[in-house]
Amino acid sequence: MNLKLDHQMFLVLNVVIGGLVLASVIGFILSRRVKSDDGRATIDNLNARIRAWWIMIGIFSISFLIGPAGSMLLFAFVSLLALREYVSLISTARADHRTLFWSFFVFTPLQYWFWYEGWYGLAVILIPVYAFLFVPIRLVLAGETTGFLDRAARIQWGLMICVYCISYAPALLTLSIPGYFKQDAKLLLFLVIVVQLSDVFQYIWGKLLGKRKIAPAISPNKTWEGFLGGVTSAVALGTALYWMTPFPPLVALAMSLAITLMGFAGGLTMSAIKRDRGVKDFGNTIEGHGGILDRMDSICFSAPLFFHLTRWFFVTHPGWFW
Repeated sequence: MNLKLDHQMFLVLNVVIGGLVLASVIGFILSRRVKSDDGRATIDNLNARIRAWWIMIGIFSISFLIGPAGSMLLFAFVSLLALREYVSLISTARADHRTLFWSFFVFTPLQYWFWYEGWYGLAVILIPVYAFLFVPIRLVLAGETTGFLDRAARIQWGLMICVYCISYAPALLTLSIPGYFKQDAKLLLFLVIVVQLSDVFQYIWGKLLGKRKIAPAISPNKTWEGFLGGVTSAVALGTALYWMTPFPPLVALAMSLAITLMGFAGGLTMSAIKRDRGVKDFGNTIEGHGGILDRMDSICFSAPLFFHLTRWFFVTHPGWFW
């Protein structure tokens, strides 16, 4: 177990925790003072988000402390919970059970094992290629053709979102960036802070200024004002945090913009899935604020892009920006 944090990570974690303490105190005070129904609904939602943040920061802090092996195990568990939430919402047949067994107990552990061993080539093709081929073959052998294409597509989509995409977050710990030896955990922290705070900023700006809705049929609370204000605020924050990354300031700005945009797209896409299934949340794992997928939706879309951009420009072509 790696129980050492460098001073930069220690500083950032303390700032985040301090911010959460302050937010919790403000939320408590507002919950006692606000009396209107609309105001209380807003404060209750805000406090639920703060509680969810405490849980998430606790989880990610543990992953930073226990090192790559522990982080892979932790995120593998998160993927299993996410996949379980997803499967509970889709229509499955008895003939799908063995295929789902392989999804949960073979492909999910293998995906994280390949990342931990540093087998990049296998990790990036296991689910998009081999699971993609295996799922329909196993379903065919079950002998049930009713809804075959739909069932195969739903299982494959679940593997891609809940396992493949989420696995790119701890995969950041496997990068070997020149001049950034054993500091990759700060990349994961950077990703989580920028993407998750983008969601928070979008919520705040939307409540303050939001008028024009982006996709009212999918996510009624998302507005253009909230989106622009949230993304701008998160990008500014990411740029200010360049010192904890291997990125120069302008690259940190570009990376922050890319992952906040993908995070927004992920949240909107996962909202569309919930609307399709007629549910408000993917689950109730996080008290008052839905399931694992409700909190990981932004990470699902932003983590793969962030990993590949970082690997391409700072591992495969390390002299690109210098």
